[in-house]
Amino acid sequence: MAGGQERVLRRRIKSVQATRKITKAMELIAASQIARAQARIAANRPYKEGMAAIIVEAAKGDPRAAKKMLGTPEKVENAVVLCIVGDRGLSGAYNSSVLRATERLVNELRAKGTGIRLIVVGKKAAPYFRFRGLEAEVSFVGFADKPEFSHARDVAKATSAPFVAGEVDQVLLVSTRFISAGTQTVETKQLLPLVDPREGAEEAEETATKLEGYTEFEPDAEELLAALAPAALESEVFSALLEGSASFHTSQQRAMASATENADELALSLTRIMNRARQDAITTEIMEIVSGAEALRQEKGA
Repeated sequence: MAGGQERVLRRRIKSVQATRKITKAMELIAASQIARAQARIAANRPYKEGMAAIIVEAAKGDPRAAKKMLGTPEKVENAVVLCIVGDRGLSGAYNSSVLRATERLVNELRAKGTGIRLIVVGKKAAPYFRFRGLEAEVSFVGFADKPEFSHARDVAKATSAPFVAGEVDQVLLVSTRFISAGTQTVETKQLLPLVDPREGAEEAEETATKLEGYTEFEPDAEELLAALAPAALESEVFSALLEGSASFHTSQQRAMASATENADELALSLTRIMNRARQDAITTEIMEIVSGAEALRQEKGA
């Protein structure tokens, strides 16, 4: 009995140790990707800030045109919701947090009578919403870990097409914002109409205050804003993809580190149990030997 229990425990310990090797390798891979993802976010920031500065200057040149392209619509009959998650799991609450936030947003919009058109990025999103009776209109997979600008252009084109055609009044984005290696938050923001960078964006306001002098536009500001809208949308989507990628790798690194620690603790616990079972078996054998020797001694004495 004790020998069989020892064999079972040895198998479990080997299985836990094999799992630990996998989680440790995934932890190291994710950790190596975090710095690269942060560098890409930093490299993209000047382009994003420059785009915001141009939009601010164009809006100052033609406030009437700015009202058409910027701001929040008063009434939203139909909306596009863009959800960005990962292609893989084993990343803690990264995917589930964004998916639940998107589901809450969809339910709130439906409660107001708004029609929803869903576009998702990441393999984990489409099955989640399909199970809940909401089919994604477009699903992008295969680049959530390492997005390129061409991917952002494809996503932005699919997202803006219903808005340009006048089929929807608003485009919303639900994704994870990468603040630091220790802090990531789920964020819901408006993509179209363009959000006025002068409202609620401190960095854009600081940039706008640096713009001085009179600016002439060729073509006029209205046409310029119309031309800038797709580029600004691509920039926002690319930033969201980059921050989502960095957040995914950070969450996966933390999750795999925790899994590795748990595997170490479980292996240690199973080893102690196995040693205790081995000691019990040895004690039982010694007691049997002593009992047999005592019985022989009594027989000889009789």
